Amino acid sequence: MTAIAILLLAAGASSRMRGRDKLMEDVEGQPLLTLMCRRAALTGLPVYVTLPSTAHPRAAAACGAIRVPVPDAAEGMAASIRAGTAALPEGIQAVMILPADMPEIETRDLLHIAAQFHGQDSPILRAAAEDGTPGHPVLFPQRCFAGLKSLKGDLGARRILKTEEVQSITLPGSHAVTDLDTPEDWAAWRNR
Repeated sequence: MTAIAILLLAAGASSRMRGRDKLMEDVEGQPLLTLMCRRAALTGLPVYVTLPSTAHPRAAAACGAIRVPVPDAAEGMAASIRAGTAALPEGIQAVMILPADMPEIETRDLLHIAAQFHGQDSPILRAAAEDGTPGHPVLFPQRCFAGLKSLKGDLGARRILKTEEVQSITLPGSHAVTDLDTPEDWAAWRNR
């Protein structure tokens, strides 16, 4: 398979969880971050995870992933994307970026997106729900790395998505759009 890295974004503050850490919430008997790292590692692709620091409690949950500290994580998602992209070694041809708070993303979803990548001329590949709603993960070819390393603020890579060709890749159900940011989100998801 082409040299693709997976970048899990896990440096956020969980500010809407009212004191709880969404990435340490129990899913299938383990912290969500551990589960997401394991699912990513099962692809056989290198896995990177951004963290507020290597001393943060999440670092121990980032099993099988290369830990990337983000000292300026308070800035927002752009800081994580910048740090994670900068940590990639030479030879990586694409990076698949996803927030780590998406418990419905499975190994087969990641592999499905990776299989659609066809080298440097490939469009950006963006996962979508069955109803067409765009979501995550998003796979960026290497030509986008300079732009990813220069992002600012908390809007993620929206600017790049507006200037590049983007191909939608449908994932099952709502896998691509289920992210859990509040205690209410978690309760509703667990009740389904």
